[in-house]
Amino acid sequence: MSATELRWVKSSYSSSSDINDCVEVASTPAAAHIRDSKAPDAAHMTVTPATWAGFLRYVTE
Repeated sequence: MSATELRWVKSSYSSSSDINDCVEVASTPAAAHIRDSKAPDAAHMTVTPATWAGFLRYVTE
């Protein structure tokens, strides 16, 4: 699946005054894709669902 086919969602925790200045995530059953909203055409990071879940647990503690 290409980056343009993914359904990107902006972080609800973004506190930036610039609406375009945040992280976006697109989840699929096999991966979590993470990108910078300021550079949507640039490469994005892909991690396993378990890695993404672990990261979310860490940042919400």
